[in-house]
Amino acid sequence: MSKKQTDSSGISFTALYTGAVWHRNGLSDDVLSTEQGRWLYHLMSPFETASKAAIGGNLRTFLLQRHLIIDHLIDRAIVENGVDQVLEIACGMSPRGIRLREKHPTLTMVEADLPDMASRKAARLLAAGRLGEHHKVTPIDILADSGDHTLEAVIARAFDNTKPIVVITEGLTSYFSLEVITGFWQRLARTLAIRPGSLYLSESYLMPRQPLLRSSLKALGGMLGTMTRSQVSFHFDNDQQAHHHFRDCGFPSVRVYNPTEFYGLLPIPESRHDPMVRVVGASV
Repeated sequence: MSKKQTDSSGISFTALYTGAVWHRNGLSDDVLSTEQGRWLYHLMSPFETASKAAIGGNLRTFLLQRHLIIDHLIDRAIVENGVDQVLEIACGMSPRGIRLREKHPTLTMVEADLPDMASRKAARLLAAGRLGEHHKVTPIDILADSGDHTLEAVIARAFDNTKPIVVITEGLTSYFSLEVITGFWQRLARTLAIRPGSLYLSESYLMPRQPLLRSSLKALGGMLGTMTRSQVSFHFDNDQQAHHHFRDCGFPSVRVYNPTEFYGLLPIPESRHDPMVRVVGASV
Protein backbone atom coordinates (compact mmCIF):
# COMPACT_ATOMS: atom_id res chain seq x y z
CA MET A 1 0.00 0.00 0.00
CA SER A 2 2.94 2.27 0.49
CA LYS A 3 4.64 2.98 -2.84
CA LYS A 4 8.04 2.75 -1.10
CA GLN A 5 7.69 -1.02 -0.79
CA THR A 6 4.89 -2.04 -3.13
CA ASP A 7 1.93 -0.48 -4.90
CA SER A 8 -1.40 -2.16 -4.27
CA SER A 9 -3.62 0.48 -5.80
CA GLY A 10 -4.39 -1.93 -8.64
CA ILE A 11 -5.96 -4.38 -6.21
CA SER A 12 -9.16 -2.32 -6.26
CA PHE A 13 -10.48 -4.08 -9.34
CA THR A 14 -10.27 -7.46 -7.58
CA ALA A 15 -12.19 -5.94 -4.67
CA LEU A 16 -14.96 -5.07 -7.13
CA TYR A 17 -15.03 -8.65 -8.41
CA THR A 18 -15.19 -10.01 -4.87
CA GLY A 19 -18.03 -7.61 -4.11
CA ALA A 20 -19.92 -8.98 -7.11
CA VAL A 21 -19.48 -12.54 -5.80
CA TRP A 22 -20.98 -11.51 -2.44
CA HIS A 23 -23.89 -9.82 -4.20
CA ARG A 24 -24.59 -12.78 -6.51
CA ASN A 25 -24.77 -15.08 -3.49
CA GLY A 26 -27.19 -12.98 -1.46
CA LEU A 27 -24.59 -11.71 1.02
CA SER A 28 -24.48 -8.08 -0.02
CA ASP A 29 -26.63 -4.99 -0.31
CA ASP A 30 -27.65 -3.37 -3.60
CA VAL A 31 -25.92 -0.18 -2.50
CA LEU A 32 -22.56 -1.95 -2.82
CA SER A 33 -23.19 -3.45 -6.27
CA THR A 34 -21.06 -1.91 -9.04
CA GLU A 35 -21.20 -2.07 -12.83
CA GLN A 36 -17.48 -2.89 -12.94
CA GLY A 37 -18.01 -5.77 -10.52
CA ARG A 38 -20.85 -7.22 -12.59
CA TRP A 39 -18.73 -6.99 -15.74
CA LEU A 40 -15.80 -8.74 -14.03
CA TYR A 41 -18.13 -11.45 -12.74
CA HIS A 42 -19.26 -12.30 -16.26
CA LEU A 43 -15.71 -12.02 -17.62
CA MET A 44 -14.39 -14.50 -15.04
CA SER A 45 -17.19 -17.06 -15.43
CA PRO A 46 -15.47 -19.27 -18.07
CA PHE A 47 -12.28 -19.42 -16.00
CA GLU A 48 -14.25 -20.22 -12.84
CA THR A 49 -16.12 -23.04 -14.59
CA ALA A 50 -12.90 -24.56 -15.93
CA SER A 51 -11.18 -24.27 -12.57
CA LYS A 52 -13.99 -26.02 -10.72
CA ALA A 53 -13.94 -28.88 -13.22
CA ALA A 54 -10.15 -29.23 -12.96
CA ILE A 55 -9.51 -28.95 -9.21
CA GLY A 56 -12.93 -29.41 -7.63
CA GLY A 57 -13.22 -25.81 -6.54
CA ASN A 58 -12.69 -22.33 -7.91
CA LEU A 59 -12.04 -18.80 -6.75
CA ARG A 60 -15.72 -18.24 -5.99
CA THR A 61 -15.79 -21.40 -3.86
CA PHE A 62 -12.80 -20.22 -1.83
CA LEU A 63 -14.16 -16.66 -1.55
CA LEU A 64 -17.42 -17.92 -0.07
CA GLN A 65 -15.70 -20.42 2.21
CA ARG A 66 -13.38 -17.85 3.74
CA HIS A 67 -15.99 -15.10 3.97
CA LEU A 68 -18.61 -17.14 5.81
CA ILE A 69 -16.08 -18.77 8.13
CA ILE A 70 -14.66 -15.37 9.08
CA ASP A 71 -18.20 -14.10 9.72
CA HIS A 72 -18.83 -17.11 11.98
CA LEU A 73 -15.65 -16.47 13.97
CA ILE A 74 -16.51 -12.78 14.36
CA ASP A 75 -19.96 -13.67 15.67
CA ARG A 76 -18.37 -16.08 18.12
CA ALA A 77 -16.01 -13.38 19.42
CA ILE A 78 -18.95 -10.99 19.87
CA VAL A 79 -21.37 -13.44 21.49
CA GLU A 80 -18.97 -15.58 23.54
CA ASN A 81 -16.22 -13.08 24.39
CA GLY A 82 -18.14 -9.81 24.43
CA VAL A 83 -15.98 -8.04 21.86
CA ASP A 84 -17.88 -5.03 20.51
CA GLN A 85 -15.33 -3.35 18.23
CA VAL A 86 -14.46 -4.49 14.71
CA LEU A 87 -11.97 -3.14 12.16
CA GLU A 88 -12.08 -4.46 8.59
CA ILE A 89 -8.96 -3.48 6.67
CA ALA A 90 -9.10 -3.52 2.86
CA CYS A 91 -12.88 -3.42 3.17
CA GLY A 92 -13.48 -2.78 -0.55
CA MET A 93 -17.14 -3.43 -1.28
CA SER A 94 -17.42 -5.99 1.50
CA PRO A 95 -20.96 -6.14 2.92
CA ARG A 96 -19.67 -7.35 6.29
CA GLY A 97 -20.07 -4.00 8.05
CA ILE A 98 -23.72 -3.70 7.04
CA ARG A 99 -24.53 -7.26 8.09
CA LEU A 100 -22.69 -7.04 11.41
CA ARG A 101 -24.36 -3.75 12.36
CA GLU A 102 -27.80 -5.17 11.50
CA LYS A 103 -27.14 -8.25 13.63
CA HIS A 104 -25.33 -6.43 16.47
CA PRO A 105 -26.71 -2.85 16.64
CA THR A 106 -24.40 -1.74 19.49
CA LEU A 107 -21.26 -2.84 17.64
CA THR A 108 -18.64 -0.25 16.69
CA MET A 109 -17.73 -1.03 13.07
CA VAL A 110 -14.85 0.70 11.30
CA GLU A 111 -14.10 -0.06 7.65
CA ALA A 112 -10.71 0.96 6.25
CA ASP A 113 -9.05 0.96 2.84
CA LEU A 114 -6.75 2.96 0.62
CA PRO A 115 -8.03 6.55 0.35
CA ASP A 116 -9.70 6.21 -3.07
CA MET A 117 -11.55 3.02 -2.19
CA ALA A 118 -12.42 4.33 1.28
CA SER A 119 -14.01 7.40 -0.32
CA ARG A 120 -16.06 5.26 -2.73
CA LYS A 121 -17.23 3.00 0.08
CA ALA A 122 -18.08 5.89 2.40
CA ALA A 123 -20.10 7.65 -0.31
CA ARG A 124 -22.22 4.56 -0.94
CA LEU A 125 -22.82 3.85 2.74
CA LEU A 126 -23.61 7.50 3.45
CA ALA A 127 -26.14 7.63 0.61
CA ALA A 128 -27.83 4.56 2.08
CA GLY A 129 -27.94 6.10 5.55
CA ARG A 130 -25.61 3.46 6.95
CA LEU A 131 -22.88 5.63 8.47
CA GLY A 132 -23.00 7.15 11.94
CA GLU A 133 -21.32 7.20 15.34
CA HIS A 134 -20.94 3.41 15.39
CA HIS A 135 -20.23 2.76 11.70
CA LYS A 136 -17.42 4.66 10.01
CA VAL A 137 -15.07 4.42 7.03
CA THR A 138 -11.48 5.66 7.22
CA PRO A 139 -8.39 5.67 5.01
CA ILE A 140 -5.50 3.37 5.93
CA ASP A 141 -2.12 2.42 4.50
CA ILE A 142 -0.94 -0.73 6.27
CA LEU A 143 2.67 -0.19 5.20
CA ALA A 144 2.93 3.49 6.14
CA ASP A 145 5.26 4.12 9.06
CA SER A 146 4.15 7.69 9.82
CA GLY A 147 1.11 9.92 9.48
CA ASP A 148 -2.61 9.64 10.10
CA HIS A 149 -3.11 6.59 7.88
CA THR A 150 -0.82 4.17 9.69
CA LEU A 151 -2.24 1.03 11.29
CA GLU A 152 -1.38 2.30 14.75
CA ALA A 153 -2.90 5.75 14.20
CA VAL A 154 -6.17 4.38 12.81
CA ILE A 155 -6.67 1.95 15.69
CA ALA A 156 -5.78 4.54 18.34
CA ARG A 157 -8.13 7.10 16.79
CA ALA A 158 -11.12 4.92 15.94
CA PHE A 159 -11.59 2.72 19.02
CA ASP A 160 -11.88 2.59 22.77
CA ASN A 161 -8.35 1.41 23.40
CA THR A 162 -9.14 -0.01 26.82
CA LYS A 163 -11.13 -2.80 25.17
CA PRO A 164 -10.28 -5.62 22.72
CA ILE A 165 -11.03 -5.44 19.02
CA VAL A 166 -11.44 -7.86 16.13
CA VAL A 167 -9.29 -6.97 13.12
CA ILE A 168 -10.01 -8.53 9.72
CA THR A 169 -8.00 -8.53 6.52
CA GLU A 170 -9.78 -10.51 3.84
CA GLY A 171 -8.43 -10.67 0.30
CA LEU A 172 -5.39 -8.54 1.10
CA THR A 173 -2.35 -10.39 2.37
CA SER A 174 -1.71 -12.60 -0.68
CA TYR A 175 -0.93 -9.49 -2.72
CA PHE A 176 2.31 -9.00 -0.79
CA SER A 177 5.45 -11.06 -0.45
CA LEU A 178 5.82 -12.93 2.83
CA GLU A 179 8.63 -10.59 3.84
CA VAL A 180 6.52 -7.47 3.35
CA ILE A 181 3.31 -8.75 4.94
CA THR A 182 5.22 -10.22 7.89
CA GLY A 183 6.19 -6.69 8.87
CA PHE A 184 2.49 -5.78 8.99
CA TRP A 185 1.63 -8.88 11.04
CA GLN A 186 4.37 -8.08 13.56
CA ARG A 187 3.16 -4.50 13.94
CA LEU A 188 -0.42 -5.67 14.31
CA ALA A 189 0.56 -8.19 17.00
CA ARG A 190 2.32 -5.45 18.96
CA THR A 191 -0.63 -3.10 18.56
CA LEU A 192 -3.17 -5.70 19.71
CA ALA A 193 -0.96 -6.92 22.58
CA ILE A 194 -1.88 -3.83 24.62
CA ARG A 195 -5.55 -4.66 24.02
CA PRO A 196 -5.80 -8.17 25.56
CA GLY A 197 -8.54 -10.39 24.17
CA SER A 198 -8.18 -8.98 20.65
CA LEU A 199 -8.45 -11.25 17.63
CA TYR A 200 -7.02 -11.08 14.11
CA LEU A 201 -8.76 -12.97 11.29
CA SER A 202 -7.41 -13.46 7.79
CA GLU A 203 -7.13 -16.06 5.06
CA SER A 204 -4.18 -17.85 3.52
CA TYR A 205 -3.90 -19.91 0.36
CA LEU A 206 -1.75 -23.04 0.46
CA MET A 207 0.36 -23.97 -2.52
CA PRO A 208 -0.86 -27.40 -3.74
CA ARG A 209 1.56 -30.33 -3.96
CA GLN A 210 0.56 -31.47 -7.47
CA PRO A 211 3.34 -30.17 -9.81
CA LEU A 212 1.13 -29.23 -12.78
CA LEU A 213 -1.31 -27.39 -10.55
CA ARG A 214 1.55 -25.65 -8.71
CA SER A 215 3.04 -24.39 -11.96
CA SER A 216 -0.38 -23.30 -13.26
CA LEU A 217 -1.15 -21.36 -10.10
CA LYS A 218 2.25 -19.71 -10.09
CA ALA A 219 1.61 -18.56 -13.67
CA LEU A 220 -1.85 -17.31 -12.71
CA GLY A 221 -0.40 -15.51 -9.70
CA GLY A 222 2.18 -13.84 -11.91
CA MET A 223 -0.51 -12.67 -14.33
CA LEU A 224 -2.70 -11.37 -11.49
CA GLY A 225 0.30 -9.65 -9.94
CA THR A 226 0.98 -7.83 -13.20
CA MET A 227 -2.66 -6.77 -13.49
CA THR A 228 -2.77 -5.51 -9.89
CA ARG A 229 0.77 -4.09 -9.80
CA SER A 230 1.51 -6.22 -6.73
CA GLN A 231 3.35 -9.39 -5.78
CA VAL A 232 0.83 -12.22 -5.55
CA SER A 233 2.22 -14.87 -3.19
CA PHE A 234 1.38 -18.25 -1.72
CA HIS A 235 2.98 -17.86 1.68
CA PHE A 236 2.76 -21.36 3.14
CA ASP A 237 2.88 -24.99 2.03
CA ASN A 238 0.89 -26.37 4.96
CA ASP A 239 -1.07 -25.51 8.09
CA GLN A 240 1.91 -26.05 10.39
CA GLN A 241 3.99 -23.46 8.57
CA ALA A 242 1.19 -20.91 8.86
CA HIS A 243 0.70 -21.67 12.57
CA HIS A 244 4.40 -21.32 13.43
CA HIS A 245 4.80 -18.16 11.36
CA PHE A 246 2.00 -16.31 13.13
CA ARG A 247 3.35 -17.43 16.49
CA ASP A 248 6.74 -16.04 15.49
CA CYS A 249 5.06 -12.76 14.50
CA GLY A 250 3.98 -12.28 18.11
CA PHE A 251 0.53 -13.88 18.36
CA PRO A 252 0.55 -16.23 21.38
CA SER A 253 -2.56 -18.16 20.29
CA VAL A 254 -3.10 -19.26 16.68
CA ARG A 255 -5.72 -21.49 15.00
CA VAL A 256 -5.62 -22.43 11.34
CA TYR A 257 -9.09 -23.44 10.17
CA ASN A 258 -9.72 -25.78 7.26
CA PRO A 259 -13.11 -25.15 5.59
CA THR A 260 -13.84 -28.87 5.87
CA GLU A 261 -14.29 -28.32 9.63
CA PHE A 262 -17.42 -26.30 8.82
CA TYR A 263 -19.04 -28.55 6.21
CA GLY A 264 -22.60 -29.18 7.36
CA LEU A 265 -22.31 -26.47 10.02
CA LEU A 266 -22.19 -23.38 7.79
CA PRO A 267 -23.81 -22.79 4.39
CA ILE A 268 -20.48 -22.89 2.55
CA PRO A 269 -19.76 -24.61 -0.76
CA GLU A 270 -17.70 -27.80 -0.52
CA SER A 271 -14.54 -28.45 -2.50
CA ARG A 272 -14.04 -31.81 -4.19
CA HIS A 273 -10.54 -32.08 -2.70
CA ASP A 274 -8.78 -30.43 0.22
CA PRO A 275 -9.58 -26.70 -0.06
CA MET A 276 -6.68 -24.43 -0.94
CA VAL A 277 -7.89 -21.70 1.40
CA ARG A 278 -7.45 -21.54 5.16
CA VAL A 279 -8.73 -19.05 7.73
CA VAL A 280 -6.23 -17.93 10.35
CA GLY A 281 -7.40 -16.83 13.79
CA ALA A 282 -4.60 -15.23 15.81
CA SER A 283 -5.31 -13.79 19.24
CA VAL A 284 -3.48 -11.97 22.02
